[in-house]
Amino acid sequence: MAIDRAMKILLVDDSGYIRRSEKKALNKLGFQNIIEVEDGDEAIEKLQAEEDISLIISDWIMPNKDGYELLLWVRADERCQEIPFIMATARGQKSQVTKAREAGVTDFITKPFGASELEELIEQVFASQEEAEKIAPEAARPRKTEAGKLLLNVAHIQITDHLTLGVLRHLLETERLTSQHFELKTVCMPSWSPVQNALEKGEVDVAFILAPIAMDLFNFGVPIRLVLLAHKNGSIFVRRSEDRDRESLPQFFKGRMFYIPHEMSIHHMLSHMFLRGAGLQPGFHGMGDFDTFFEVAPPIAMPEFLAANPEASGFSVAEPLGTKAIAEGIADLMFLSGKLWENHPCCVVVVRDEIIEQHADAVQEFANLLVQAGQFIAQNPRTAATIGVPFLDPNKTLGLKSAVLEDVLTEPGGIRTDDLFPAIEDFDRIQRYMVDEMGIGGLVDLGKFVDTRFAEIACEGTARQKSVVRDVSGIITEITDRRATVRTTKSRLNLEGKYLFFTVDGGEYGLSVMGVTEIIEMQPVMPVPRSPAFVRGITSFRGKVIPVIDLRLTLGMEVGEHSEDAYIIVLEVAEETGIAQVGVIVDSVSAVVDIKAEEIEDAASVGVGVDASYILGLVKAEERIKILLNEDQMLDEIQLSTAA
Repeated sequence: MAIDRAMKILLVDDSGYIRRSEKKALNKLGFQNIIEVEDGDEAIEKLQAEEDISLIISDWIMPNKDGYELLLWVRADERCQEIPFIMATARGQKSQVTKAREAGVTDFITKPFGASELEELIEQVFASQEEAEKIAPEAARPRKTEAGKLLLNVAHIQITDHLTLGVLRHLLETERLTSQHFELKTVCMPSWSPVQNALEKGEVDVAFILAPIAMDLFNFGVPIRLVLLAHKNGSIFVRRSEDRDRESLPQFFKGRMFYIPHEMSIHHMLSHMFLRGAGLQPGFHGMGDFDTFFEVAPPIAMPEFLAANPEASGFSVAEPLGTKAIAEGIADLMFLSGKLWENHPCCVVVVRDEIIEQHADAVQEFANLLVQAGQFIAQNPRTAATIGVPFLDPNKTLGLKSAVLEDVLTEPGGIRTDDLFPAIEDFDRIQRYMVDEMGIGGLVDLGKFVDTRFAEIACEGTARQKSVVRDVSGIITEITDRRATVRTTKSRLNLEGKYLFFTVDGGEYGLSVMGVTEIIEMQPVMPVPRSPAFVRGITSFRGKVIPVIDLRLTLGMEVGEHSEDAYIIVLEVAEETGIAQVGVIVDSVSAVVDIKAEEIEDAASVGVGVDASYILGLVKAEERIKILLNEDQMLDEIQLSTAA
């Protein structure tokens, strides 16, 4: 069925930033006729005034009239009751989902959503019954491969918490480990809701999933059992990088939003503990008298959201996303989750009952091999980081570097993969805090949910570490005492890599080799009338005409003649129309050097005669200082100047 891209869509959300994000996704799909309102009251006014609204996409949690109340009104109104209603919600509890379904919601989508996810859902919403059956995925059943093994479908997302799965896959593919009873198929998903839905519908056999989500699913009758931990610790708390260091913690967070990956998450629990310990009242906007507001965001999108939204104060998420944000200058470190609850569980491995009942031997072997993969990570963090980059970032959408991942795997108090035994008392602590202190979720019969018989065998001989909850005040004191000028090695991890070093006017500079296309000997350059001073002209490179700039003038140095030993370094530049190339003239080229994060020093306050925005950092070598240049920042101005 063809979807009418001209149809009128009512978009309801109290957050202007989220509305803009969602409208952008709709526009990308070709939907331009969009009405935006801030709450249920405004939505009802529009529905009463407009005759031809074809779809409602509404947030749940809003002040005044919320999404659920709006849904009740729509289904009770004779004129509007047939309009498809998609609840774009941060609410992850099964009780809330059930409540909305009973009220007549058409479907759900986790906000903020992307274009591809939204397009698939809209197609389902407007499909006929016959078409909907074709679109709906077939529920998984235990399947055998040609070799007679169980094909084990395992869902995960792009976080270090799930690296044991990636390492296991690598060890099986390279035959360093072998399996007798199963073949592994990993399924990478964009956020927690797709993992939750696939597990619930039986589209996957196993899931690496947040423990509170799994507990909530079990509480509502989803046939799953927890068989192993995915890791211990492993999450990070960061705050927005901005010039507000003199403010107290309550002042910094008050009135602003804080991102978490899911309502039913250890991140929500620990963030609640921390913010309340700082003297704040955290909660979801529109659901109580709160002064700091949680907002759910897909983990991989958190750095982008934090950078783009000045209303956001920070986020809590599984690594390496926090460290990556620090390395990119988006965020500053507050603390690692293990500081607040040492050796805490977070993501767990859950298996559907039919797999356990029909293929217990495969489940046991899977648990055994996961424990071995966890031990491999603990003993070989650098190799594990190299394995982890293509597993966690297969399409290079995160821009993840092995240095970032290695830092996460080796940091004291960080993620642990050498003790995956599930302690029932830890899950009891989670559920009781969430029910008693946060008012979410429900109490689970942990004796039925946690099936330790596989872990007892798989973890035999491994040392077990008890969890310990720390006082929040100690963390707050540490954050408060930490000087704003102190930058951790994390802030330089994204700079680690290979650099091409060259000289300009006696100084030595470096550019990341990632942007270097080629180095060519100096050749004739034709001047271009009325071009900026630093543009020497144009030249021919591999059949194309490219602009050539004089790096001396770009860096603010005096005009000078280049020697016969001069070179042109050809760089790639990202433009709206694609990738372009620019040549830069340098005096000489010395070498390509692999630079580690610990070798790089902050250059923000060092007067070196070069625009500070052009400098990534300084490297000291053999009594000489070398300057690492920020080619993206430097070439931005050049792009604008040469575009005309």
